[in-house]
Amino acid sequence: MSEKAYVIAVDMGYGHQRAVYPLLKMAAVPEEWNMKEPVVISANNYLGMPFIDKVKWNGTRKLYEWTSRAYGFPIFGKRIFHLMDYFLKIEAFYPKRDLSKPTFQLKRVYGMIKGGFGKHLIGVLNKNPLPIVCSFPILAFFAEEHGYKGEIFCLCTDTDIARSWAPLIPSKSRINYLAPTKRVKERLKLYGVKDEKITVTGFPIPEVTFENTPALESLHLSLLRRISKLDPQGIYQKKYKELLSLYLGNKNSDASPDKPLTVTFAVGGAGAQSDIATIILKSLGEKIKNGSIKMNLVAGASKKVFSKFERSISELGLNSYKGKTVDIIYSSDKFEYFNKFNRILLETDILWTKPSELSFYVGLGIPIIMTPPLGSQEEYNRAWLRMIGAGVDQNDPRYANEWLFDWLKSGWLAESAMSGFLNAPKKGREHIEDIVLHGKKTEIEDVHLL
Repeated sequence: MSEKAYVIAVDMGYGHQRAVYPLLKMAAVPEEWNMKEPVVISANNYLGMPFIDKVKWNGTRKLYEWTSRAYGFPIFGKRIFHLMDYFLKIEAFYPKRDLSKPTFQLKRVYGMIKGGFGKHLIGVLNKNPLPIVCSFPILAFFAEEHGYKGEIFCLCTDTDIARSWAPLIPSKSRINYLAPTKRVKERLKLYGVKDEKITVTGFPIPEVTFENTPALESLHLSLLRRISKLDPQGIYQKKYKELLSLYLGNKNSDASPDKPLTVTFAVGGAGAQSDIATIILKSLGEKIKNGSIKMNLVAGASKKVFSKFERSISELGLNSYKGKTVDIIYSSDKFEYFNKFNRILLETDILWTKPSELSFYVGLGIPIIMTPPLGSQEEYNRAWLRMIGAGVDQNDPRYANEWLFDWLKSGWLAESAMSGFLNAPKKGREHIEDIVLHGKKTEIEDVHLL
């Protein structure tokens, strides 16, 4: 078996790169690139990439970013967004039926591939054909169509997926799928992918630890502290004392009563919904000033969003609280941003974001307050979060200073935190490494059917 694999994504938004970032330790790069550190290969921006491929990828990326931002445009914005989303929609799962017929868009993609799109990258990797793990379906199609000599693995990045994730003729494909949920496996089978080509691995969420503390113990300690913050009146903790003891042990929560409740608000890669963060900041302003809430504003790798958050903090008179009870998480380098984001997860009590790939992070025991979903896949992620009890829709953000604290008094968010911990997969990275590097094909069992 192989000790390393090529880990490949595309630089569009955050979802596809964030998905494979936890796999960085197993990543290899072509020897001719002369890189000392492992990297995630960006298929739309790599060393020696042909100009024609770059043009094709840039057009796709710009369309993606423009469409994501279009939702917030006045008058016609939502219409434009929904029109584009229509071509990527996920069909209703029931009644179960044959959904293997390729879409017009998929046929166009294969036409570009047959014309040479992606051939150069596969040629470079074929000089030392290690297993490939990619988080964007077109990359798997590149490898198969251009004769890649190694194993091909495609990691799906949502709780349900569109037809565009499956190849043109699924029944004849040699692509191996790594499914984050059992629903994704069943969906791929409807698209015509063979059962033996699909393994339910879970999603690779990061391993985050306290200093000098093992990962599992860090996870348990973090969740205990979080539950005490999310259940200040002890309603949930009293009612489910035995459940907490069974899964987390008899440790003390060690949560200081003086430590603020930490809310992390994250925007998507295109910066959509950053206006909501400003509204929340204004609503919770007094709580931030008196130290009862800490607000992390996640700008990601967007300088534009970072500047917008800076202005909002200044206009609301919160400059003196920066680095204390209000902070901005930003880096111009996406992977450094992922690293910064992962470091604040253990201290985050509530993750407030759209139901993107971050939906899977409820496995860490962090409840999600959901902004409105953008796109068909996020509608399905939202449904999944609600079904496993780990995510709730936001109320009017203008009045977050009222309803958020009603939710805390009820212990509702503490229950969401524990539901995510119990019902969402947590060991995706380990399963993927076992399958790709060691050939051990074992599926996760301790999660919901969907």
